[in-house]
Amino acid sequence: MTDNRLSTGVKGLNEILGGGLIRPRNVLIRGTPGSGKTIFGLHFLSAGVDVDETALYVNMGEPQDYVEETADAFDLHTEQIHFHNISPTQEQFSERNTYTVFESAEVEQPGFIAELREEIDRIEPDRVLLDPITEFRHLTTDERQFRTGILGLLDYLKEVDATAMLTSQAGGPITDDDIQFLVDTVVSLEVTPESRMVTVSKFRGSSFRRGNHFYDISEAGLTVWPALVPDSQERVGDVGTLSSGVDELDKLLYGGLDQGTITMLTGPTGVGKTTTGLQFLVQAALNGIQSVLFQFEEAEWTIRDRAEAVGLPLQAALTSGNLSIVDVSPDEYTVGEFENLLREEIAGGTEVVMIDGSQGFQENLRGLENATSTLLRVGRFLRSAGITTLLVNEVHNITGNFQVSEERTSNLADNIVFLRHVEYRGEMRKVIGTLKMRTSNFERSLRELEITSNGIRVGEPLPQLRGILTGTPDWNEETPITEQRTDDQA
Repeated sequence: MTDNRLSTGVKGLNEILGGGLIRPRNVLIRGTPGSGKTIFGLHFLSAGVDVDETALYVNMGEPQDYVEETADAFDLHTEQIHFHNISPTQEQFSERNTYTVFESAEVEQPGFIAELREEIDRIEPDRVLLDPITEFRHLTTDERQFRTGILGLLDYLKEVDATAMLTSQAGGPITDDDIQFLVDTVVSLEVTPESRMVTVSKFRGSSFRRGNHFYDISEAGLTVWPALVPDSQERVGDVGTLSSGVDELDKLLYGGLDQGTITMLTGPTGVGKTTTGLQFLVQAALNGIQSVLFQFEEAEWTIRDRAEAVGLPLQAALTSGNLSIVDVSPDEYTVGEFENLLREEIAGGTEVVMIDGSQGFQENLRGLENATSTLLRVGRFLRSAGITTLLVNEVHNITGNFQVSEERTSNLADNIVFLRHVEYRGEMRKVIGTLKMRTSNFERSLRELEITSNGIRVGEPLPQLRGILTGTPDWNEETPITEQRTDDQA
């Protein structure tokens, strides 16, 4: 069956279809006006021309000049595509002033169908685009003739080993359910104010990837971003331990983070989650491990300034070429585009990924209908690839009841490192602890966390501190937390 596969010409769609369309089976591309059906069809024909196939465009909608201009705008050249026009020309409109090019008597006869068959016999096409097939309704006298005409045409195209692509208008008072029943494959294009989605609902003779997949139309034409499938990703990360470069922090984690696991750094604002994550990320890059930071919360320049202020060698890590920062600004990327960025990073050798943070992930990506399920899918994909992942998660309660996550994503994490503000003798301090490590043992005690101009400092265990998880920290005054901090501590 794989020998009969042929490319759709649309980047990313062949992956969803398990390798492409099946010759000579037909496919219906359905969608609302402006969803990209004609562009889709032009990609399909151009892909055939690229491999020396003969392509036929049966035009039943826009004037041919307009179609050619559309193709040129996306660098899809039509010089080698044969056109057979059934739509009225401008001159015919001028002569008649109404859309009556096909008189009812003419339609009752097989005139335009016979002409189309003659054209097919003449050029012997490998690929045929019928755009839009719904215009056949206006050229037939009733639904029975419409259905019989389409079925006969599709059967004939299969006889001559031509793969047909049909486009139809989805929605509106007249449905295309009858056409969906007749064809072998159905691909639907859906447009919302925030995103574009493509869905395959039917593909005879082949498995396919179900669900919604994002797509976009740019100067390069139509591009599909298949949704992440965790089980399909080959494991690429190493097995070992990722050190933070801070001895006491590594002791808290019994040596560091197991590579290939997902670590949630959780806590309220200003407690040091991002800085702690950057410590691991920068250390990995300086040790020759390719890493990337997807920054949802801040601009890159603020991250650079922050790192410089706390003595973190971020610039050295960036200069080494082992660390990159991707600024994910609000509404810049759809979910599909972001997931594609992840794929490209992994394909390029990235082994450590930091997502900062979960709140920005929810707010910045276009077309995000369910943030929790999307974040879980991304996490499972990264884990299956063996990627060490750091997820910065903010909780809103600065003090009070302990909460790991407000998005119900804590089950995604293999490791949970929590950071909290505590009050000691009228002064705000930070503490860090480990709540969970799925693949190794860890230290059960809390330690003080200090972020200074000389980097992160993690103190000795604090057996005198109790009540963090209940939201009411309590101190044993007989054992002070630490000595008073020095002037250079932030």
